[in-house]
Amino acid sequence: MDFSKLFQHVPDNMVVITPDFKIVAATDAYLQTTMRKREDLLGLHFLLEAFPNLHYSFEENPVYKSIARVMETKKVDFMDLVQYSIARPAAEGGGFYESIWEASHTPVLDAEGNVEFIIQKTMDVTEREQAKLAHQESENKFKIMTDTVPQLIYTVSPEGKVTYVNERFVKYTGMPAQEIMASETGFLDVMHPEDQGPFIARAQESFQKQVEFQAEIRMRDREGNYRWFVKKCSPVTLGNQNKVSLWVGSATDIHATKQMVQELLESNEQMALLSDQVHAALEKAQSERKTLENMIMNAPAIFCTLKGPEHRFELINPYYQGLFPDRELQNKTVAEAVPEAVEQGFIDLLDNVYNTGEAFSAKEVHFQRKRQDTQLVEDIYMTLNYQPIFGEGMKVIGILVFGYEITDHVKLRESLQKEGKV
Repeated sequence: MDFSKLFQHVPDNMVVITPDFKIVAATDAYLQTTMRKREDLLGLHFLLEAFPNLHYSFEENPVYKSIARVMETKKVDFMDLVQYSIARPAAEGGGFYESIWEASHTPVLDAEGNVEFIIQKTMDVTEREQAKLAHQESENKFKIMTDTVPQLIYTVSPEGKVTYVNERFVKYTGMPAQEIMASETGFLDVMHPEDQGPFIARAQESFQKQVEFQAEIRMRDREGNYRWFVKKCSPVTLGNQNKVSLWVGSATDIHATKQMVQELLESNEQMALLSDQVHAALEKAQSERKTLENMIMNAPAIFCTLKGPEHRFELINPYYQGLFPDRELQNKTVAEAVPEAVEQGFIDLLDNVYNTGEAFSAKEVHFQRKRQDTQLVEDIYMTLNYQPIFGEGMKVIGILVFGYEITDHVKLRESLQKEGKV
């Protein structure tokens, strides 16, 4: 049997070298991966001539160190991931192929027990590692966004177990994320006892029907005080699956609104109908909101991100786009898409947040919007938050804009004030 021919056809990337690093054999798979011909490799010094590593000196080369360990221990040595710049043949366009490899070195001993050859087996894992890096970057971006949004964000498994809470959830409740996720009852521990029963019943019904649900509940903060929140939870399916993979939830603080409604009810029985209308309007507005699409896009509030010092629109949710239904915002600067913002001083506010890294927050911000189709000027009111988004080295790379349009609430209050009812 021709073992040399048999070795050449082994479907793995394998090369055989001598203790003085001379290449003596290689599989066809190895030659294909390295884009070399057998006659061009045999007899070359493995590290200095055939595959010099541009990232390390000879003595610091991880491959050299691994082979040295094999020579010393006479045992197989498995390397950590190593980055290599493999030269492309001129026929392949030249240059270098930047790659990441897994490798092992196996000693072949002679009759006296000395290392006669070393077999290197490698696997190109560049695509796998790049995919892992891209996934990590995506997770980091997701964490930045969810931690910046002034809502309590969480995810729940199909079995009802909490699998994620954002930083604001942790800060509000005072409970570590791991403690919440490890608890059998999850965030029910911080929910008002009177609200737990109705909430569980609604959640179970929603889980069975696999539909979105909403509930108003009280949650205890880190100091022991309860505040009213509207909780929304939506099912998410991944890929082509028809089965719910997880549930995404958000909790929005509505304590001030609930207090306002209660004060109106207590002040005059005749205000009961009006407070019901306010409450119904609030529920309608909240029901039209959708929880974060991929944790971000469906935030039930005005939400967008602005990139760079020129404040270019990058991520826009439907509620923000709804402020300017007759305009194209994507990839335009704020000054280009919303010239009124320049005239009314909003660009100066954005510049200050970007340059100083200090957040800006304001209530009942007045903005005059000019319709592009009718040229009519409309007054709108918003609560507004500008949060800096930090990149590496805590450098500001953009701004997250978050808020609520409260035009109806302002006009209602002004109307009540004119009537002398508040």
